[in-house]
Amino acid sequence: MTEDEVRASAYAMPLTSPAYPKLPYRFVDREFVIITYRTDPEALARVVPAPLRPVEPIVKYEFINMPDSSGLGSYTESGQVIPVTLNGIAGGFTHAMYLDSEAGIASGRELLGFPKVLAQPKLEVRNDALVGTLDYNGVRVATATMAYKYQALDLAAVRKTLEAPGYLLKILPHVDCTARVCEIVRYYIEDLTVKGAWTGPASLELHPHCFAPVAKLPVLEVLSAVHLLTDLSLGKAEVAYDYLAHTQS
Repeated sequence: MTEDEVRASAYAMPLTSPAYPKLPYRFVDREFVIITYRTDPEALARVVPAPLRPVEPIVKYEFINMPDSSGLGSYTESGQVIPVTLNGIAGGFTHAMYLDSEAGIASGRELLGFPKVLAQPKLEVRNDALVGTLDYNGVRVATATMAYKYQALDLAAVRKTLEAPGYLLKILPHVDCTARVCEIVRYYIEDLTVKGAWTGPASLELHPHCFAPVAKLPVLEVLSAVHLLTDLSLGKAEVAYDYLAHTQS
């Protein structure tokens, strides 16, 4: 390959057989269970990177089934999203994310900066309840339950919440382990169709783990829960803050 050919084709590794296709990605029948809970404000302050600011001591714990993801296949995710603001623009900062897909991990981390880690999440219907579990190498890290399609929600109102931007901390290192890229990325959901939305009683239990420390944001009170079925696309993003351009002299 010539140098020009390398530059023209280089967007992911390995060069000649990238682990994932280019953005955007389309997700069909993407299913969410999101449990909102109150947590310790001091613990929250320790994990939200400035200049992002937490809105309240609130965390949204998510389980997501993605059975039809263009270029990525079928996989499941679980993690924590924190409501924040950046320069007055509200959104959700993805603090932790665990999934069972190599392509999903590589694409999410390298392209946009999702904090994705290999684990074994699962979301299923057990009789009259949705049950979400997260295991890290056979060790239970999280368990959530929610009544199945208990009470319908207004789809237009749900759509507005999903259209709020998301925030990510993207880090790419130099070969000496210093930061070559360190920035806040703001991304958006597009071409959204909300096919169903429900609320109902829910529970959430988090367990300590050295490599999956979701319990460091403890559950003090479950506030609400939603179950969503959607189609959506992911790909529109921008750099909202560049740490390396704002270094102190």
